[in-house]
Amino acid sequence: MTNLKAHSPAPADLEGDLASLRGDGARMAPHYPVPVRGAASPVPPSLIHGVTVPPGSARLLAAMSEYGD
Repeated sequence: MTNLKAHSPAPADLEGDLASLRGDGARMAPHYPVPVRGAASPVPPSLIHGVTVPPGSARLLAAMSEYGD
């Protein structure tokens, strides 16, 4: 005979608050280990080439205020 009971790992409270979200993250964290790798080193500007920005995007970014204004 087949067991038809289903177990869902999802939280029962789908309208949870920040505390339940943090708890869900803490329970999932052991399942996704962080890969070991060294710190990234900065890339010298002389090695950055071939990047183009469309004029519309450049205007949009120029019109944006700085973060925290």
